[in-house]
Amino acid sequence: MTMAKNTVCLWYDGEAEAAARFYAETFPDSAVTAVRHAPSDFPSGKAGDVLLVEFTVAGIPCLGLNGGPTFRHNEAFSFQIATDDQEETDRYWDAIVGNGGQESACGWCKDRWGVSWQITPRVLTDALAAGGDEAKRAFEAMMEMTRIDVAAIEAARRG
Repeated sequence: MTMAKNTVCLWYDGEAEAAARFYAETFPDSAVTAVRHAPSDFPSGKAGDVLLVEFTVAGIPCLGLNGGPTFRHNEAFSFQIATDDQEETDRYWDAIVGNGGQESACGWCKDRWGVSWQITPRVLTDALAAGGDEAKRAFEAMMEMTRIDVAAIEAARRG
C-alpha cells in the first residue's frame, strides 16, 4: 500500500499501535494498515520495536510515530467526529472517556494518549450554521455542556 500524499502524523510515547487499534475498533471507516518496526536503535527505542503505525481514523490517513516522551498532544489538534444522534454521540464519548480518557467542555474529550476529540452532533453544527438567535441560543446551551446533549440543543434552537 502506498502512503497518502498528505497524512496526519501523531506522536506517541511507545503506544502508537495500541492507539491505532483502539481507533480502528471504535470508529467506522478506520483500520490499522501497517506496523513498521525500527531497523536499528533510535533515541526512544531499540531495533525491532514498533516505530511507525499506518492507520485511518474515519477515513483520514494517519501515521503514528513512537517518538518517545519529548512531545505531548494538546488541544491545538483534535479529531472532530460528526454524529447523527445522541446514541452515536454517547457511543463515541463513552468509548474515549471510558478507555482511560477524560471529559472536557463543549463536546471535547481526550483519549488516554492525550489526543483531543470533538464529538459533535450534526444538530449542533446545523444550529450554528443557521445563524441569528437560533445559533446564539444553541451556542449558549453548548457552552454549559461537557458531552453534547442533542435534545437540549434542539430545545435551544426552538427557543
